[in-house]
Amino acid sequence: MQLLEHFKELTIHPKNTKELKGLILQLAIQGKLTQKWREQNSNVEPASVLLEKIKEEKAQLIKDKKIKKEKALPEITEDETPFELPDSWCWSKMQNICFIITDGAHHTPKYIDSGVPFLSVKNLSKGGIDFSNTKFISEVTHKELIKRCNPEFEDILLTKIGTTGIAKVIDVKHDFSIFVSVALLKIVKSYLYPYFIEHCINSPFIKKQSSDGTEGVGNKNLVLRKIKSFLLPIPPLEEQKAIVSKVNQLFKEVEALEKQTQARVQLKEDFVTSALRQLTEATGAQNQNGTSQQWDFLKPHFKTFFTSKAAVKKLRETILQLAVQGKLTTHWRTQNTEIEPASLLLEKIKAEKAQLIKDKKIKKEKPLPEITAEEMPYELPDGWVWCRLTELVDVGTGSTPAKSNLTYYEGGNIPWYTSSATNDEYAKVQDVMITQKALDETNCKIFPTGSLIIAMYGQGKTRGQISELITAGATNQAIAAMVFFESSKNTKQYLKYYFQKFYHEIRLLAEGGAQPNLNVGKVKATLIPLPSTIEMNAIVAKTNSLMALCDQLEQEIAQNTQQVEDLMQSCLREVFEPII
Repeated sequence: MQLLEHFKELTIHPKNTKELKGLILQLAIQGKLTQKWREQNSNVEPASVLLEKIKEEKAQLIKDKKIKKEKALPEITEDETPFELPDSWCWSKMQNICFIITDGAHHTPKYIDSGVPFLSVKNLSKGGIDFSNTKFISEVTHKELIKRCNPEFEDILLTKIGTTGIAKVIDVKHDFSIFVSVALLKIVKSYLYPYFIEHCINSPFIKKQSSDGTEGVGNKNLVLRKIKSFLLPIPPLEEQKAIVSKVNQLFKEVEALEKQTQARVQLKEDFVTSALRQLTEATGAQNQNGTSQQWDFLKPHFKTFFTSKAAVKKLRETILQLAVQGKLTTHWRTQNTEIEPASLLLEKIKAEKAQLIKDKKIKKEKPLPEITAEEMPYELPDGWVWCRLTELVDVGTGSTPAKSNLTYYEGGNIPWYTSSATNDEYAKVQDVMITQKALDETNCKIFPTGSLIIAMYGQGKTRGQISELITAGATNQAIAAMVFFESSKNTKQYLKYYFQKFYHEIRLLAEGGAQPNLNVGKVKATLIPLPSTIEMNAIVAKTNSLMALCDQLEQEIAQNTQQVEDLMQSCLREVFEPII
């Protein structure tokens, strides 16, 4: 049997716990957990005799007027039985094995501060009887209610309104009453083991009957007549007890393995968090070497510790953090000491901008304030400088041509991008096109291929997203576009990584109420840690390589997850496909 063969393997994914318990219960009610028990106990009284005795006991109670006679249910036909039972088992309907099937109070009683607990579906929703947050009624009210519905030790409660189909044996000797949202099943305990019936009702087979038995819209109601008609497989009494023992044993193993899995996951998460924090928090030349050693230690263990998408996401964020702090290239700098400082790159860009302004190809902008020491978030390696984004690129934005002027749109062939275009790493051409007339008469302008665009407005996670134009086009006012100069074009991929890393920080710069937004001034003023061109290329190459490794880790995680999912589905088929 695949389930038992691969039991431990299936529990390594915590989300499988509920499904595993369901499978165990399904195997239990099909008699597949006690095959060996039956071989060793072949002389037990069959369930058919047990059901006859239940029938006789109920008949005597009806004769003595202790319970009411109910309308007989139709006989069970062969077409109704969904799977084959072991020889000593029989099918029965719930009404036939219970003295009483009823529900709790149909009217809300008067509550008091303390007294007799009054339970509703919420006190059973987690699978146990929870007395910690309950209402209370008076002793007088309780005694009146139990004339019709009296929950007693080892009766079975079943949720029937809202969260339906959860069964729980009353395992406490504690007086209480119940509300209409809970049903009460008084089974014939002389021949039935209450905990077997609980497991039976909680199995997928009867859960399906519970689901099919609900009526109404919104707060569904599992009606009593449907509960009475539940079809149950009944084994001999001793086998019922053996099944419960086996189920409880397997449940304990599932829960123990789940705890072990959770502990392992937590240990991995703690290690990953600690290691990545040490990597990113190191500052200064001495600690830069420490960062390199930490990184060298971590790399061989990637596949061991980064086994979840959340862990890989943290790794990606750390790689970007290390990249823009210069910590990915600590060793590279020891081997490349004779390189031009980043200040020379800034001077080249500044000279090119001045010439473009002189040639009236771009507009002169008002200078931004000098960067103060208080603004600098961390110390940079030697040769790096802090600068503002507007020192590296020409930042502009667009507008929305009036929708009422059809000449701005009809027959247009110029792509017009909105903030949704930033959802992809490379911006997809939008459905809307504008005309040359729109360009001539509005504030729209063409941003060339290779420009980076960042969303300044947008609900959800859109604001702060960055993308690259692979097709030249105009934008609306919700986008800031970064156009590169000849001398700054090598900074593009580095800037992409920088904005990806500080996406959340950039979002925090937004202002406004219902829909906060960035403004182009804040985008222009964004602080950039700038290395030399040659080190920037080394950083990008290193980051590309590590991001490819993250892609590979995520692919392996997906494959492993799919393998476990396939195994679980195979177990499900093995259990459920025999059901007609």
